[in-house]
Amino acid sequence: MHRNVSLYLLTLFALSSSALAQDRWPSKAIRWIVPYAAGGFADLRARKLSIDLAKNLGQPVYIENRAGAGGVVGTDALAKAAPDGYTIGMGNLAALSVNVSLMKKLPYDPIKDVQPVVLVERSALIFTAGQGLPVNTVQEVIAYAKANPGKLGFGSSGVGGAHHLSGEMLKLRTGIDIVHVPYKGGAPAAADLIAGHLPMMFEMGYAAVPSIKGGKIRALAVTSSQRLPLLPEVPTMAESGLPGFESFNWQGVVVPAGTPRAIVDRLNRELNAILALPEQREAIIATASEVGGGTPEEFAELIRSETTKWAEVVKAAKIQPE
Repeated sequence: MHRNVSLYLLTLFALSSSALAQDRWPSKAIRWIVPYAAGGFADLRARKLSIDLAKNLGQPVYIENRAGAGGVVGTDALAKAAPDGYTIGMGNLAALSVNVSLMKKLPYDPIKDVQPVVLVERSALIFTAGQGLPVNTVQEVIAYAKANPGKLGFGSSGVGGAHHLSGEMLKLRTGIDIVHVPYKGGAPAAADLIAGHLPMMFEMGYAAVPSIKGGKIRALAVTSSQRLPLLPEVPTMAESGLPGFESFNWQGVVVPAGTPRAIVDRLNRELNAILALPEQREAIIATASEVGGGTPEEFAELIRSETTKWAEVVKAAKIQPE
């Protein structure tokens, strides 16, 4: 009897202490893991968001870059961190939806080990051509490729990235024979496109728009369902004769699985409010991206649907990791 009462009291105390800790969250600095190098797209977005998040929460939020293996190293560190609300991270397309199909074994399960908080942005790609390629539309690319099988290359930032997957989806949807040319990053691929050494590529908007505006490369189409405000004259892939062709490089905020729901909901509310700020929205739109937001469940559904979508492309195209 006394033993049962003691166990009951201990359990009650533990639950009360846990609830009290959650009520007081956050009471110290928060670590934000970015699974890519400092100065990159994900890093710069996280740093800008972290400034407002720190103000709203009343605690420092510091960025920790854990780059490597296409986002695997940093995402694994996030997944294995204590689920106490003091470690959050950037969750990206490759690490959460592509690598599970591309790599034979991941050190984490994107569904079981990671809890989505909120989508930050979806970034459409722009199908671009170098000045040396005699085409002005997607249909002209298809016709040129069919007339010259195996002679037209498309660049990417590496195997399994959004640039690469978009090109493979184009091959599968049209039956054309074009060759993937992987680079060690998007910047050298874009440089070769401008220089005329690379015929075409699907490029991120923030990188491609300045070159398009400067007349160095041509924009053939965008991979979003709607035209981009920054390039209203450029048609979508669907408008170019490929209905349903959509491809995004997205990212959002995630936490280790098991993080208390009260903390997840607080982070979701704060980040939705931050994403609604004019300066944050303008910064995202300026990179040719769509502002995210929404519930944890909506972000989780995006991750699941993207995992299924790209698994089919990886399998059909027989993509192998580098």
